[in-house]
Amino acid sequence: MTDLNAKANLHRYLREAREALLGKLDGLSEYDVRRPLVPTGTNLLGLVKHVASVTAGYFGEVFDRPFPEPVPGMDEDAEPNADMWASADESRDDVIGLWRRAWAHADATIEALPIDAPGSVRWWRDTPVTLHLILVHVLAELNRHAGHADIVREFVDGQVGWRRPGDNVVEGDEAWWAAYRERLESTAREFA
Repeated sequence: MTDLNAKANLHRYLREAREALLGKLDGLSEYDVRRPLVPTGTNLLGLVKHVASVTAGYFGEVFDRPFPEPVPGMDEDAEPNADMWASADESRDDVIGLWRRAWAHADATIEALPIDAPGSVRWWRDTPVTLHLILVHVLAELNRHAGHADIVREFVDGQVGWRRPGDNVVEGDEAWWAAYRERLESTAREFA
């Protein structure tokens, strides 16, 4: 595989993962995309805001191509986890708009630089990196958060799927899923 193919493949997987994460918001109300459904407060719109912020930093500052606007929640004096939820003055459209602009900026960086382009991550104590390492790192982080979104979306309305509700999932009606879950619970109880 050539370096060009490696970069193109990583970029393609980034695009697919970001579609999967953003797709978790489809069909949900403003309330449901903001609902904290686990003890740490993880919520769908917050995950999108967080990944937008991360993307702006890793494909901006790291390669001396700063994202051209302030990123909410990433200031030195921001409250803890400010990048993990949308405040009352941030609409869904605001967060998704930031997401799209951050990814457009990232895409431009990825397209402009060779895969071995050097960078430095300030928040990793100025660790030297390459575009290849950052592509892999952000892909891993994005997929991790897409997995969080899978679970949160299932808590919201029971919808599951890879990019959109229902895709890449075993077809089964409610009774099938209940029996499947009971089988798993029964097996787990054997180890209690």
